[in-house]
Amino acid sequence: MGEQPAPGQANSQEAELGQNRAHSARMYDYYLGGKTNYAVDREAAEAVIRVFPAIEVTARVNRAFMHRVGRYLARQGVRQFIDLGTGIPTAPNLHEIVQQIAPHSSVLYLDNDPIVLVYADELLDGTPEGTTCYAEADVTRPEKVLEAVEATNTIDLDRPVALSLHALLHFVPDEQDPYEIVRSLLARVAPGSYLSLSHCTGDFDPEAWSAIVDAYTQRGTPTQVRTKAEVLRFFDGLEMVEPGVVVGHRWRPEPASGPSLVTDAQVSLYAGLGRKR
Repeated sequence: MGEQPAPGQANSQEAELGQNRAHSARMYDYYLGGKTNYAVDREAAEAVIRVFPAIEVTARVNRAFMHRVGRYLARQGVRQFIDLGTGIPTAPNLHEIVQQIAPHSSVLYLDNDPIVLVYADELLDGTPEGTTCYAEADVTRPEKVLEAVEATNTIDLDRPVALSLHALLHFVPDEQDPYEIVRSLLARVAPGSYLSLSHCTGDFDPEAWSAIVDAYTQRGTPTQVRTKAEVLRFFDGLEMVEPGVVVGHRWRPEPASGPSLVTDAQVSLYAGLGRKR
């Protein structure tokens, strides 16, 4: 059976991996039906589900948007992808989507959750022709994000890149200046690069989403949902790809690409893609 850790050691290990409090990435994994979550995450996720049962639809629509926009970008000739706020690996991952179309693509995953590092091997099984890599970085420190990108030697920032910020920025409240974070990241990427973004909103059910924000914030994850106009601000100065910023399931839908017969209120997630001139 092996040697069991001492109680203090076990508690230290739990704290190091963040197992002693709910984490948004593991809650998202639970919404998707994954197994990489703990009792504390399930309790928090169930609290959200009680006030907004459609949160699982929101998660699935977000995942389906990632697949569609990845395919779109690969078909547009993009061969470099940065996925910031990767979360728990869930197949098919971004590299599996884009390398199926363009095997030589390079995909860099970035996250600051130590539990993601434990499962990072699942993010490194790309095609022989392509490159996949994982590094630790925190979106609230864009200068460190860029340092991490350059340190991997996976991405050439002087060539066009697709920057993915999916279901991430609603965990960056205004006091952390998310708009400046996005501007800083976009300032460093080459012309012809893309910003792919999805963001939860309370536009369709303000009362439920106020309760969701409280559920996350009370458990140590500051959260702020935003209006469509506020989400559009992240794309300032970019050339929007049609159909612009729309509710997630309405962005270039494909047959069998995600939940069907859902309402905008159930999804409550805006999604869009913009290109740097």
